Order: sequence, then C-alpha cells, then structure tokens
Amino acid sequence: MSKVNDYTDAVAEYRKSFPSKQEVMLQTPDPAVREMLLHMQEIDCGTVFDRFDAQKPQCTFGLAGICCKNCSMGPCKITKKSPRGVCGADADLIAARNLLRNMAGAIAGHGARGRESMLALKYAAEGKIDLPIEGEGKVRATAKAFGLETNGKSTNELASQIAGILLEDLSRPVPAPHKTLHAFAAAERLATWKKLDILPISAYHEVFEAMHRTGTGTDGDWQNVMRQFERCGLAFAWSSVLGSAIAIDSLFGLPNRSTLKMNLGALKKGYVNIAVHGHSPLLVQEIVKLGRSDAFINAAREHGALGIQFYGICCSGLSAMYRYGNVIPLSNAVGAELVLGTGALDLWVADVQDVFPAIMDVAKCVRTTVVTTSDSTRLPGAEHYGFDHHHSNMGEIHTLASKILHRGIESFAARRDVPVFIPQYEVEAQVGFSAEYITNYFGGTLKPLAEALKSGKVKGIVNLVGCSNPKVMYEKAVVELADELLRNDILILTNGCASFPLMKLGFCNANAKTGPGLADFLKGDLPPVWHMGECIDNARASALFKALAAEVCADIKDMPYAFASPEWSNEKGIGAALSFRLLGINSYHCVYPPIHGSDNVMEYVLNGSREKFGSSMIIDVDHMTLAHKIVDDITGLRKNLAWN
Repeated sequence: MSKVNDYTDAVAEYRKSFPSKQEVMLQTPDPAVREMLLHMQEIDCGTVFDRFDAQKPQCTFGLAGICCKNCSMGPCKITKKSPRGVCGADADLIAARNLLRNMAGAIAGHGARGRESMLALKYAAEGKIDLPIEGEGKVRATAKAFGLETNGKSTNELASQIAGILLEDLSRPVPAPHKTLHAFAAAERLATWKKLDILPISAYHEVFEAMHRTGTGTDGDWQNVMRQFERCGLAFAWSSVLGSAIAIDSLFGLPNRSTLKMNLGALKKGYVNIAVHGHSPLLVQEIVKLGRSDAFINAAREHGALGIQFYGICCSGLSAMYRYGNVIPLSNAVGAELVLGTGALDLWVADVQDVFPAIMDVAKCVRTTVVTTSDSTRLPGAEHYGFDHHHSNMGEIHTLASKILHRGIESFAARRDVPVFIPQYEVEAQVGFSAEYITNYFGGTLKPLAEALKSGKVKGIVNLVGCSNPKVMYEKAVVELADELLRNDILILTNGCASFPLMKLGFCNANAKTGPGLADFLKGDLPPVWHMGECIDNARASALFKALAAEVCADIKDMPYAFASPEWSNEKGIGAALSFRLLGINSYHCVYPPIHGSDNVMEYVLNGSREKFGSSMIIDVDHMTLAHKIVDDITGLRKNLAWN
C-alpha cells in the first residue's frame, strides 16, 4: 500500500491560482470579451465565469483525484484516517483508475463523431447517400499509404475500402494489427510501442477494456492500469483523431488557405444569422452549402433579410470555415454564451460536444432559436432535426439541412425587435494550413522549412492548442505564451479552441510581430501562426512533425518540437497531450490533471514517459514561466542536434 501523501497544501495553493470573474473582466486580452462580460452582467444573464465562481472552493478530493464512486459501496475518499477505499483501493489505484476512465471518455469523444464521418464516407462511396466525395487527392494518398491497389479503381471504390479500414480499426473485436497506426506511424515509434506492449487492438476494444479494468475488484495494480492508459492514448491518436481526420478530409476535401474577418465585430445586422456549434461536420457542411444557394438567399430576402450569414463556434465552425468560406469564426466553447448574448443570432445549430447546457438560458434571454442535430446531444427546450441513433436517416441529410435553414429564416422574422449589442472589434486571419499545403507552398518539398530549422531562423515548432478553462485567465495564457514563442523565433501551429484568441488578436495575420529570424523565413507572406483547423486536426500537426523529422533524418523525439495546451479542460485534452508524449514530444500546461493525491501517479504522469518515450508533461500555473521553459527545452533539443 502506498503512503498517503499530504496533498492538501498543494491543492490549496493550486486553487489560489484560479481567477475570479472580476479578474477575467479586467485581464482577459480580447476587448470584445470584456465588453460582453459587462453586457451580460448588466442584462442579468449568467455565464460560465459566474458558475465557476459559484463552485468555489472546488472539492479537494476531486482536485486530488482520490475520490472513487465506481461502485455503490462508496463513494470513497482517501485520507490519513482512511487510506483505503471499502474494496481496498489506495490513492495510487484510485487516481490511476480515474485517469484511465477519463482517457476512455476521450477516445469515445473524438471517436463517436469520427464514426459518423466514417459511415458517411462509406455510404457516399456506395451511393447510399447523395454526397460527393470531394477529397479525391486525400483518398488516393491514403489508399497508397494503406497499400491498396489503385490502378483502375475509382475514387468511390477506394473511399469505400478506406472507410472499411477506418471502421475496422475503430471497432475491431478480434486481435489483429491496427492498420491506420501501422500505415502512418514512424517505424522508430512502432518499435518502441511494441516493446512496451501498448499497441492497441481497436478504439472500441481499448475503451471496453479500460472500463473493465476499472470496475469493482478487477485490476488492482496501478502501474498496469497506467499501461492501459498509454494503450488508450494510441487508440485515441490513431483512430479517434487520425482515423476521423482521414474520413472527413476524404469526404469534404482538404482545407484551402484563405483570409477572413473574425471576432464579434464581424457579426452582421440585417442578415439571417446562423451559428454552427460543436464537432460533427456532416450536417453542418450541408447546411452551409445549401444556405449559400440562390433559393435560400432569395427566401431570406423575401422575409426582409439581406441574406444568410454563418458563424462558427468551436470546431464545427472551423471545419466549415476553411473549406467553404462564408463562415465567420467567433468563439471557442467557453465564450459561446458571450456570442449568443449579443442578441445577433437568429438560429443556433448545436451538434455534439462542448455545447454547454447553459446556452439554453442565454437563448431564452435573447429569444434565439436553438436546434440540435444529434441523438447524442439533446438540450431541454431546443428543437431537434437530426440523425437518429442508428443513422438510418442519414440519406435525408438534404431534407434535414433544408428544415434547419427554413427554421432560421422563420426565427429571423420573429426576432426583429430583439436588442442587439455587438462590440466593434474585428481582424483579418489566415486559415487553412495543412502538411499538404505547406509542402506544396514550398514547391513540393519541406526542405526550405528544414533548412530554416537547422540554421536557427526557425528555432522550433510548437503545436499550441487545447480547450479553454476558467481555472486559467481566459485566453491570456494562450496569447502571452504565443507572443513569447514568436519573439524567440518559434513557429506556431494551432487548431481548435486555443486558435480563437490567436485569430482574434492578430497572430494568424502575416503582419504579426516575431523575432528577426522567423520574420525573415516568413518573408511577409506567411503568418507566424499556421491555423490547421479543428481539434482533430492535431493529426495535421503530427503529420508535419513526422515529415519534417524525416526530411532532416532525425527521430521525432529528438526534434525541437513541443505540444502546449495551457487551458485544457476535458477528457479529450488529456488524450491530445498523451498522444504527443507518446511521439516523444513534451507537453506543456497550466492545468493539472486530478492526480495530486498520489505521489506515484503524479510522478508517472509528469516524468514516467521520459525514459520510455523521450518526453515529459510539464505543468506550471504561471504561463510565462511555462513559456520560458518551452524556449529553454527547445534550445536544449537544438543543442543535442548540434544545430545553431
């Protein structure tokens, strides 16, 4: 049995770092956010920041990760008086089991929405639904990676085979090699993972096994539980993330580099304003495409509108934004209520994940119609137009999109007397970067970027991503960390929720300030932050990391790379960070996972991957200290490579 540690002082100190709503109103870097927080307060409409304040002080046992409610003999908590739960589980085992269950949730989160896209790719290829397969280049490149015979095969035939492989890797019950992992992972990493016996069977199987191991009276060895945690990390990375990304890019095509206006000042009065919010692109893409048609634009005008305008909240908006245009990104998940509070939105289309139930309270304040589109995400008081549990009505996608658009036009006509408050801040941002685009930009090779890395013009590359979390000053850590990295000539990749403050505050603009070396490399054309899309588009960053390492003949773990998610807030954030550590890349954060109550699990999570994978999890609630640590570590990696 492990010794019960004295974690209370550490947790108490950690809680002191959590900002209050008033501090956020004073210090968050986006002036539009500050204005909206004040406006929401004036109209007596609560936000996530009010609710976070009301939860303080947060539970010590929960923050420490040593509360167990997996069976009805509990809930149990670990103290010096009671160092074991009723079943005999100690702090190490409880913390490890809780973390593993979080990881299972991460696999399910990205995997469930990925499954929808995999099914859509399969059905579109087989003619069961009327959707074109727009990513022919992605389909053929993926088929080649999988070793499929492509001669004489149509794009649809190959897409059907690819969808079958992705679904098999997602749900395989009989042990066999995970095909996506073996096709795309670096050989050195495959050998490492095989030696450690953490290669996954399938995403479904590893979630099934994770829930089994953490059930009553099953796995009592915390180290063995953490081995399953790592196995789940690989399933998350190569099925839930990469598998989902392949399906989406095959179905809808790769992103296009483009420039757009963003932030709340880009909201347009007089239009049927529709926000798309969540993570599942399938129905959203159809709504956006259909909403751009003459028929619906004319229908909107017949009701007195100037047209139809789409806005993006969280990842659904990002996915549509960089493929079809006419989608203005406004906010990450935590800031969604502030966007809704403007009163400018006629229709809020919510699909899956990071759609907080509280948006219904704000919607009532401003009379915005909310519709849900997935059986996985229902909201009390919202209307529902979506796919059923079995996806048996996926062929009705055009009808569903049409109903939703008509509902938006009706809502516009019924809301003309609603007061609108729009903070006047907007900026241009460049989006639509991918490994493929970057290679093509440099003439079909990554050699110029590799040479810039070796020479020191580009000191390193950081994938700066992750959710938002009210435990951290809203968007400030992301913005100031990015500023410090750019000042030190470190190139930044971004996606998902963390990308919103970077877009809003000009970092995705070619005019953004950087160090002299990075500025010389970008030559005034490329921005210093490359926006790669939604949160599953971490796959784009890892693909670039792998290709660039191959270009300089080095292992990924030895490259001057880093993964940073300062504000991560949910299970998928744990999965993303672990995915990059499994590649041998350090992860950096301002938020702790709930493990303070176990010295052993804390040491394992923070430093246990150093010897096995070549990486560590570095956490500091002071984001500037964290930024300096990233710069120092990248400098150390360069020194090991004997680069300038």
